[in-house]
Order: sequence, then C-alpha cells, then structure tokens
Amino acid sequence: QVRLVESGGGLVQAGGSLRLSCAASGSILGLNTMGWYRQAPGKQRELVATISSVYTTNYLGSVKGRFTISRDNAKTTVYLQMNSLKPEDTAVYYCRYYSSRGDYWGQGTQVTVSS
Repeated sequence: QVRLVESGGGLVQAGGSLRLSCAASGSILGLNTMGWYRQAPGKQRELVATISSVYTTNYLGSVKGRFTISRDNAKTTVYLQMNSLKPEDTAVYYCRYYSSRGDYWGQGTQVTVSS
C-alpha cells in the first residue's frame, strides 16, 4: 500500500506561480513513476507531467516550458513547479504513483488561476 499526501494548491492570478508537492509513503518500490494529472469541471482527467525513478520526464504539450516536474533524491516526493499560470490551468490536480505492484492516487488539490 502506498499513501500520497499532496500540498501546495491555491488561488493565484494569471502569470503567477505555484509549487505542488506530493509525498509518498509505504511500500515504495525502487522502480516507479510518479506524476501529476488534472481534471477541470466537465472535462476528463489528463496527464500533466510524469517522472520515472530514472528521471525520465513527460509533459502535456500545453504546459511544456511553463511547468517543471522533479523528485527528491530519496524518490519519494515529487514536485510540480508551475510558472506563467493561465486560467485554463484551473483544475483539481492529482498525484499518482505507479509501479509493478500497484497504482495509487492522491486526494487532489485545487488550483485556481484568476484572469
């Protein structure tokens, strides 16, 4: 079992920045992928960014150059630095951890970008 605790969401004006954090605890495997997904009202959940345990990253096209995903050396915490935020980035952001042993999601944190 893996537990994910997210933090860092909030309200920010367009052009501003936020940093999301997600700490994983429990049965963490050495080989895993962590990432951030988001879901806006009336829309499907979409991948924002992922990072593997060997630091391979993947980004949604619309956030490339604005968002940066990273993880700590212990590989149990993942961060999402979000710069130049736009109103269309408004959504609930979910942390995800997956490995060969399971797939886990956080509770979500609200990010609201005002115009």
